[in-house]
Amino acid sequence: MSSREDILGRVRANLNRPAADTASARAAIDAILSTRGQGPRPAMPAEKSALAARFRDKSAAQSSTLDSVADMAAAPAAVARYLAEMNLPLRAAIWPSLADLDWQAAGIAAEGRGAREGDLVGITGCFCAVAETGTLMLCASPRHPATVSLLPETHIAIVPASRIVAAMEDAWALAHSELDCLPRAVNFISGPSRTGDIEQTIVLGAHGPYRVHLIVVEDI
Repeated sequence: MSSREDILGRVRANLNRPAADTASARAAIDAILSTRGQGPRPAMPAEKSALAARFRDKSAAQSSTLDSVADMAAAPAAVARYLAEMNLPLRAAIWPSLADLDWQAAGIAAEGRGAREGDLVGITGCFCAVAETGTLMLCASPRHPATVSLLPETHIAIVPASRIVAAMEDAWALAHSELDCLPRAVNFISGPSRTGDIEQTIVLGAHGPYRVHLIVVEDI
């Protein structure tokens, strides 16, 4: 008997559950998980444009700054404008999935890779965004390295309006429907990193970027 079987056997014994009940218990658990029942939720608008407006409002309340562009092709120029306004270098680590955008025409030296020490700017997309809380959902993969949104002082995220969903439950439902399996890391980002541990004073950038800028692509 392996250590695992020994431990599980003792758990079953303490629960007065014979080994023969294992299959039926697993079937009952699988049935509960497959239903993915949801609890009470606040009323949210159904229209995509209203969800996008709610996302902007909640993101601003989380200390993010926002801009809008008509399509993905216009995103590099919007990034360049923001970097110039903030006196930041026109250089960034970006998700490899964004490498096809014309960063060079915008004057940005963009490298499709994970972030490293010394990178001041990281540019990502998002898997989806949550209107209820102004939150980004990022799913890590080789084309979407998690470090790009976590290590640089400034995180810029390109957010297609068509990928804004109402609530966290909808974000997870989208992940289950579109991804073959959940990634190693799923990060939820609601504005800059912050802490209030010291004298309950909010400090930005405590554990990650202290500046988050969102570029919403009006593709709805």
